[in-house]
Amino acid sequence: MFSKVNIKVQQEQELFNQIDPQKLPKHIAIIMDGNGRWAKKRGLPRVAGHRAGIQSVREIIETSAEIGLNYLTLYAFSAENWQRPPSEVSYLMGLVEEYVLKELETLKKNNIKFQVLGRIHGLAPSVRTKLEDARQKTSQNTGLNFNVALNYGARLELVDAFQEISKRLLDGAIQLSEINEELISQNLYTRDQPDPDLLIRTSGEFRISNFLLWQLAYAEIFVTPVLWPDFKKLHFFQAILDYQGRERRFGKVISP
Repeated sequence: MFSKVNIKVQQEQELFNQIDPQKLPKHIAIIMDGNGRWAKKRGLPRVAGHRAGIQSVREIIETSAEIGLNYLTLYAFSAENWQRPPSEVSYLMGLVEEYVLKELETLKKNNIKFQVLGRIHGLAPSVRTKLEDARQKTSQNTGLNFNVALNYGARLELVDAFQEISKRLLDGAIQLSEINEELISQNLYTRDQPDPDLLIRTSGEFRISNFLLWQLAYAEIFVTPVLWPDFKKLHFFQAILDYQGRERRFGKVISP
């Protein structure tokens, strides 16, 4: 008889075999939601859900690298999350430091390039130091580009982009007529990266929560009721297969 583990592996392999490697999204973005509810269902403190969610982070990053995904962006901590209880915020920042310390060698070994999106200057010096160290030590890697959004808000990102463009305009470096969509994109945190083709949101919530507002203009959205700590390779493959079954029009009419 198959064990539950064997059945799970078999299911994952069956789904993987259905994925068309020629139609993989170039960039997948994920809103990791449901850690608190996962913990509450089990009578545990919220921080237990955040720690459990790290296992899903690890599995999805490794799976993304294995299947040849080019870009993966995980929404880890929003600019609005500072409003949470100080003890929870402190725990989350500690988890970030712990993750970077523990996983840096794995990122290097798997040829993963690590980058951070957000207002990094707003993080504690110890967190900034570890994030910058990981960025530098993986900067020459050529495999998966892994972005983690920390102290991130899409409206703040647009404000930062517009301020940078305005400075160049006032300095005479650019003309008003040169401000276009491409210039704005090149001043976002995701400059030189393709926009996400697929947005995954866990926990069943139907909102994008101030995440990549500009970049998600034409992304396909996949919402699953699965809470983030329970979101694994099987669910990731289901989202990719759902994406591959859609007809992407980009505002055009597809001829029959």
